[in-house]
Amino acid sequence: VQPVEPGGGLVQVGGSLRFTCAVSGFDLRYHAITWFRQRPGKAREGVSCVANSDDRTRYIESVEGRFAISIDKTKKTVDLQMTSMRREDTGVYYCGAPYWDRPCPLNEEDMEHWGTGTLVTVSS
Repeated sequence: VQPVEPGGGLVQVGGSLRFTCAVSGFDLRYHAITWFRQRPGKAREGVSCVANSDDRTRYIESVEGRFAISIDKTKKTVDLQMTSMRREDTGVYYCGAPYWDRPCPLNEEDMEHWGTGTLVTVSS
């Protein structure tokens, strides 16, 4: 699982950013994809996930309505579109692939594969 540029960088409060996670080395058909972030001084947390088989999604409350996860099964990519960004969205973002597909999990201990992470800084 690898994040693909363009991805991280600096964005202003209220701005938008999109990450793309490109899957390689395993069969996406049997795995969900989960996006995580690690904010400064905080533990890594699952932000959103999508199941491959039924496209069902999950979000944590703090990003509900602002972030959108989507899967392109032909391209084998999973995007995280982030809008109305806040300073507290600052952190390193990772994509991960859990051991199973559904229901997609938000816990890091359920991940089999990890991307390398990309830094996002939201500033005013």
